[in-house]
Amino acid sequence: MRRRTVAVVAAVLAIVLAATDAHAGNRPTGRPAADGPDRPVTADAHQRPVALDLRGFDGRAGWSGYDLTRPRVVATGLEAPWGLAFLPDGSALVAQRDQGTILRVRPGRPARQVARIADVAAGGEAGLLGLAVSPRYRRDRWVYAAYTTAADIRIVRFRLGSSQPPQVLVSGIARSAVHDGGRIAFGPDGMLYAGIGDAGVSARAQDLTSRNGKILRIRPDGGVPPGNPFPGSLVYSYGHRNVQGLAWDRQGRLFATEFGQSTWDEVNRIVPGGNYGWPLVEGVGGDPRFRDPVVVWPPAQASPSGAAFTRGTLYVAALRGARLWAVPVDAAGRVGVPVAELVGTYGRLRTVEVAPDGALWVATSNRDGRGTPAAGDDRILRFPLTHRRPTI
Repeated sequence: MRRRTVAVVAAVLAIVLAATDAHAGNRPTGRPAADGPDRPVTADAHQRPVALDLRGFDGRAGWSGYDLTRPRVVATGLEAPWGLAFLPDGSALVAQRDQGTILRVRPGRPARQVARIADVAAGGEAGLLGLAVSPRYRRDRWVYAAYTTAADIRIVRFRLGSSQPPQVLVSGIARSAVHDGGRIAFGPDGMLYAGIGDAGVSARAQDLTSRNGKILRIRPDGGVPPGNPFPGSLVYSYGHRNVQGLAWDRQGRLFATEFGQSTWDEVNRIVPGGNYGWPLVEGVGGDPRFRDPVVVWPPAQASPSGAAFTRGTLYVAALRGARLWAVPVDAAGRVGVPVAELVGTYGRLRTVEVAPDGALWVATSNRDGRGTPAAGDDRILRFPLTHRRPTI
């Protein structure tokens, strides 16, 4: 407990120093970045996660009541689990990226395959990616998936156990072995949101005629919803490199995680029609044409994928950083000091979701071609709620 206190104090001091540097004209700046694969980055000893919106932050936010010391392992032996979505009965659907299969997972029972998407074409970062369950599942039974075929990225819906092929809702999005994005989730408005990467061609992110490098907002039947910022378009926000996490706070504000290229990974607060700067800016640019992130990390500390919001905390699963970031967000949407949890304990973390009973589920990603699998990997871990507030 004492070590945690020291860590929190050190993080606060780091934020204060970062804010001081910003006022001195030395804040992290955006930098142009060329296309190409991610380059290795050595984290400098002085680099820290930076929360960028601390003025007036309500420090009471950020304790979500989870016991992160005693997880229950609910599934083992998985291969690169990616999407994770809950059915109303509390069981989870889990997508295995490279197999194109969907498993049903319940605590205390073996995982069971319940579906397979036949035209999934995996390779690199491509394959079967995000899953979402209809908010009206008890009535309509729809399950949604985002994945790569040999030709494109597409979003489909289907019913478990049906002999009918999936219904294609969105197709024709450029795919690649990298930067496909792929996270999908239903928002509080009942619309389906999708993070789509630039598929390795950064110029697409600023091109409003392309759906790459965007967050899309889609009607459940695949149509364009009323209220989208660009008439007749699914595009909700643009200027993104590779969004793999979508989460809403209690006030309905959307936060998205995004992979940077070589300098800064990001958490962005998403607004309709917002331009988030890629490839002209990576990290904080201070350019009025673009919206700056609310948190940035060096890639060695993050490579952020899935995200989930609960009880005043945005949880972010980090791949290269091999940790779970807990980012406090107060009722006004202001972001506090990020705290690293589970550092190195379970390796690469791909997905984090909140179950219907309030527990936090986390999927590892050590068999995705970039990790070092441990015995039992890949795993899904369940962290229970605790009602005892820690003293720090």
